[in-house]
Amino acid sequence: MKLLSKKEPVTSLSKNLLGISIMDRYIITELTIPFLFGMGLFTSLGIAIGTLFELVRQVTEAGLSLTLALQILLLKLPEFVVLAFPMAMLLASLMAYSRLSSDSETIALRSIGVSIYRLIIPGIIFSLVITGVTYIFNDFVAPAANYQASITLEKALNQSQTSFKQNNIIYPEYQYIEKENGQKERVMIRLFYAEKFDGNEMQNLTILERSKPEMNQIITAKSASWNIKENTWDFFNGTTYTIAPDGSYRNILRFEHQQLALPKTALDLAQRGRKHKEMNIFQAQEYLNMIRFSGDEKEIRKVEVRIQEKISLPFVCLVFGLVGSALGTRPQNTSKATSFGVCVGIVFSYYLLGFMSSSLGVWGVLSPVMSAWLPNILGLSAGSLLLIKSAK
Repeated sequence: MKLLSKKEPVTSLSKNLLGISIMDRYIITELTIPFLFGMGLFTSLGIAIGTLFELVRQVTEAGLSLTLALQILLLKLPEFVVLAFPMAMLLASLMAYSRLSSDSETIALRSIGVSIYRLIIPGIIFSLVITGVTYIFNDFVAPAANYQASITLEKALNQSQTSFKQNNIIYPEYQYIEKENGQKERVMIRLFYAEKFDGNEMQNLTILERSKPEMNQIITAKSASWNIKENTWDFFNGTTYTIAPDGSYRNILRFEHQQLALPKTALDLAQRGRKHKEMNIFQAQEYLNMIRFSGDEKEIRKVEVRIQEKISLPFVCLVFGLVGSALGTRPQNTSKATSFGVCVGIVFSYYLLGFMSSSLGVWGVLSPVMSAWLPNILGLSAGSLLLIKSAK
């Protein structure tokens, strides 16, 4: 970069191409090369540690073909690309701005009136662009690729794809009922239990029906399936026990086939086979709606936390971009090796904090929103303080 002398007007920095100043284009160029290097480095490390070793074991021990192993490796690649984006952004901002500081270019720019805040704007804009790209990969590409990788691996190893829960399907449904004193109380109105599920038909079912206070029912059946045309359950070879409010039997009815207008939620819950990392935000929200009245508070909190983490993860790029830029603009003589070491230390500390915050959210100590966004909030605060110190 040809540094401007004090005699040259500061307005020369505003010469632009497509609205981007010469200084901005220069800094973005300085960011791009280490960013691409970081993407290759961190993606390679992630996929080697997280997938490659396991695939090699499957090839040598389970007879997985090299062609399928390569296909699975490529399908798993987007997951690690998503994780590499923030780390590469941190490394790029650290190396680029540290290089400017080490070569006294930061001092020269400040001497002609360019503030530190103006100097890091290209880094912030670059990190915002990477944030958008990370969101696209994290919500649209990686979940679908992970799901396809799981199916491909199971088929290759001749394992049945159990995209459903096979045993002990339990779905309690709750409702808020207003008591005589005006207070609302959460009570269970229905309990659905099936001993087995083969993907199409449930077997050995017991349903406790309490939706009508004047009449409770216990329904048992050998099997049941969902009738798509009529949107009802078809129960086969069962018995209906009608219970009076005082607890005595009112009626017993045996049947070979009976249709019951019960919610489909139990079937949807049993068929939900995707893991959290195989669902996008919309799919995770659908799953949350299904289990919201199941009574499993821990699972509900876990899904709520994972949804918020899917939203907050891309913004780690912005946090790391700010922190790396603030650290890099401080007067120092930092080598590339030092920048890489600082990057690893920050990444480790940040994700350790993220793991602790996520656990507190699942345990109910923190709200799902706070547990997912707390690391970002603390990271932005730390980056802002470092930037203010560098600007003094």
